[in-house]
Amino acid sequence: MAEVSCRSSPLIVQARGRRATVASCPFSIGYFSTKTNRKMNDKNKIISYCKQLRLSAVEQHVYALADQASAQGISYLEFALSLLNAEISHRNTKDLERKIKVAKLPLNHELLNYDTSHVGSLPKVKLEQLKELTWLDQNFNLIIMGPNGVGKSFLAAGLCEHAVKGGYRAYFRTMEHIMTMLKSKDISRSAMADNRRLSKAHLIVIDDIMMFSIARNEANAFFHFINALHEKTSFIITTNKSPKEWAETLGDEVITTAILDRLLYRCEIIKLTGESYRMKNRKTIFNA
Repeated sequence: MAEVSCRSSPLIVQARGRRATVASCPFSIGYFSTKTNRKMNDKNKIISYCKQLRLSAVEQHVYALADQASAQGISYLEFALSLLNAEISHRNTKDLERKIKVAKLPLNHELLNYDTSHVGSLPKVKLEQLKELTWLDQNFNLIIMGPNGVGKSFLAAGLCEHAVKGGYRAYFRTMEHIMTMLKSKDISRSAMADNRRLSKAHLIVIDDIMMFSIARNEANAFFHFINALHEKTSFIITTNKSPKEWAETLGDEVITTAILDRLLYRCEIIKLTGESYRMKNRKTIFNA
């Protein structure tokens, strides 16, 4: 009876009383090379298809998920679901990162770091209520007043980030940025794009409002900006001046009254007091 050995290729078949004959082994080096090449071609196709369909997360995780599926013996549907979950999660993360970037939040804005125990700060129960964002759904405005350094901008930016993560179109802008945008929106593409973006906002934070005097024509442009968004966009205003002092900055009591009339119609005024966080935690280059 013939004895077959596949230890090497070609296969040597030994038969009694006959010369050794050569036969091709079904598992020769060529066989394994073909199988390896086929796998490589499949991988290249997967990568190519992922790039065409812009499935960057699937491209990145498909092999690891395939190995996991093989090890756990999950069904084809479960494997497909894991791929789609990876892609959706990746896209949601990238989309949130883009929205946070466009919102132009200041460096420090995480509400988890807001010190509700600080004297004169917003009480924790009220902060939690604001974080529910029901006021935003009702088109309410917030005016956060107080001296410099008590956390007005921090609180406003934190609520803005919270709104972005909640699926709202929310943006953080300084008064200076708003005025520059209004002056340039007819001649600058970036200003025009920002104006278009803000016109569709659910929430706009205007930081440090009325800190600097502005010309009458600029005050008029600012009024039209507020008036156009009145009752369809919520505002968070931070200021170290009372509304009565705004007329001095705008230089026009009629325009000031018209702006306040729209902002205060549905509005919660939050007054912060106390010592400046920056002065209290002032840094020094010398050791104590």
